[in-house]
Amino acid sequence: MSDSPDYPTLLRNAYAMRAASYAHMFDVLRERFGTETALEVGQESTRRLGEAMGVKFAGHGPDDLSGLCHAFLDGIPNRDSMFAPEIKRCDGEALEIHFHRCPLKEAWQAQGRSDADLELLCKMAGAIDGGLFEAAGFVFKGETWKPGDAGCCRLKVLPGAGASE
Repeated sequence: MSDSPDYPTLLRNAYAMRAASYAHMFDVLRERFGTETALEVGQESTRRLGEAMGVKFAGHGPDDLSGLCHAFLDGIPNRDSMFAPEIKRCDGEALEIHFHRCPLKEAWQAQGRSDADLELLCKMAGAIDGGLFEAAGFVFKGETWKPGDAGCCRLKVLPGAGASE
């Protein structure tokens, strides 16, 4: 029997490292430039990452929300235990997914981050979704976690420009 960790553990550890990286970068930016600029720079960085990732979903744009839903969710490794996505709506007018868990948020909580920091870090990391869905040709109207919310992000994707009406 191998002593190496199993795949879900390795994946969770990778997300924890990504969360720590985001948090450290945010802290350094906040210390040097203030909270507003730290958030702005962090969001731009994660948005660009999302734009690079969104290209692979462009074949579904601007209005194949069902195809997008399946391609997006099927591309998330270990998605049910890591994110617990609930499809709230998936039709020709909107795709709405509520993530009940998030390994980034859970890692920040394990680091002892305050709710105020969690909200900022979620806003920063959540910009990846806007970049991804907009690069694929859709309109993104999602919301990130804030104190008092159950679960985590709520993704809302609408048909993009040029969609048949």
